[in-house]
Amino acid sequence: MAQDRLKNIRDHYDIVVIGSGLAGLTGANVLAKCGHSVLLLEQHHNFGGLATWFRRKGGHIFDVSLHGFPVGMIKSCRKYWTREIADSIVQLKGIRFDNPQFQLETTYERADFTSLLIERFGIARETIERFFDTARAMDFYDDQSMTTRQLFEQFFPNRSDVARLLMEPITYANGSTLDEPAITYGIVFSNFMSKGVYIFRGGTDKLIGLMKAELQRNGVDLRSSCPIERIVVDKGRVKGVIANGRHITCKAVFSNANLKRTVRDLVGYEHFDDKFAEAAQAVRLNNSSCQVYMGIRKGETIDYIGDLLFTSTAPRFDSKAMRAMDTTSRTFSMYYPDTRPGSDRYSIVSSSNANYDDWASLTDEEYQEAKRRLIANTLDSLEKYIPNIRDKLDHVEASTPKTFEHYTQHIAGATFGTKFEGLAVSMDLSKQVPGLFHAGSVGIIMSGWLGAINYGVIVANEVDGFVSSAAEVGEAMA
Repeated sequence: MAQDRLKNIRDHYDIVVIGSGLAGLTGANVLAKCGHSVLLLEQHHNFGGLATWFRRKGGHIFDVSLHGFPVGMIKSCRKYWTREIADSIVQLKGIRFDNPQFQLETTYERADFTSLLIERFGIARETIERFFDTARAMDFYDDQSMTTRQLFEQFFPNRSDVARLLMEPITYANGSTLDEPAITYGIVFSNFMSKGVYIFRGGTDKLIGLMKAELQRNGVDLRSSCPIERIVVDKGRVKGVIANGRHITCKAVFSNANLKRTVRDLVGYEHFDDKFAEAAQAVRLNNSSCQVYMGIRKGETIDYIGDLLFTSTAPRFDSKAMRAMDTTSRTFSMYYPDTRPGSDRYSIVSSSNANYDDWASLTDEEYQEAKRRLIANTLDSLEKYIPNIRDKLDHVEASTPKTFEHYTQHIAGATFGTKFEGLAVSMDLSKQVPGLFHAGSVGIIMSGWLGAINYGVIVANEVDGFVSSAAEVGEAMA
């Protein structure tokens, strides 16, 4: 008999959290510590959303999604999670670029980047300082008409090499282009440029395990393999959810699902006013990704070639070309044994941006052949840095936008959520349907692990205020 994933579940909770990405997990933790009863429902068997992992024969563990986040992750994890989690966050020292315009290695810190721009690119220090200060000063309320392309032209006119250095890692991290609002670049770049790039030592499996333990200590009811069928709205207000055919009532819903799926599929446009529904329908999805997972045979070693390697044979930065099926632009995330202390294993994950439609339009036979080409091209590229890499591998597989769609239920496998206009829709859901809140990868700015955690906190505070106010009104009426 199939396992009852909702066994012993309560009929009512203060808050139901849909989805266990880092925003959902963090929001659930904050709300539980505020004293609310919280149910977290995850449709997949693993928690973590895109912050996840999988195991394969031969002792391989693969972390999904590009590893790397700003130093602010330490502070956020210490404040909203535990010191043990925060203390496991360590800096990556070797960030390499290799393309026709330049080859260099950096710690991705402001001082090091400044020196590179002066010595390797011939940019005046005062120009660099003004650029950094302008990017750091950007916030959500700034003018959104300036694009990142215009920002670069303002400070580094006709310098496509500088634009590539500044832009390419951010595009890999959140799918942004030169034609997005400049603030979507400035905020993310400034976060990274503070003190470099960091990872979680111990692997994503350890991170999510520690988070689950903390959630359980705080009383959160965690349920996996529980897809949500509907958010129940009655008389314009959230009343509960239906999951696995079970109706569970609640005072508020915190959705960490894809924004468009939340509005269109879980709630329905009919519950929003026409203007808002039109705005929600008009929100554009961001692009998706492909990854190739490479497991090094036990006993084999690979020399250190950096922690993150941004490599391309494209003559210039081109975000459209970066998403093409035949792209040569990819990031290699290197997982050495010290990534998981106590392990002697190596693994490598290649990440490239992708278009969902390119993959979804293929026949089954074409799809499998395209995956084989993706793997072959990736290994060909890696041969330059690790000669005879094929001889060292005993496992290799690929994921595509269709893979991301299947496991995350994101519409079109949208790895990076929505374009910037999605942020306003996400933030205004509760104004349309009281009790309905959303936190996820929206507006590009919120992409990435640190953004997800912080957005989860912001929305959790709004949910707490809503539920607490409702409780006060109920007590006053009583």
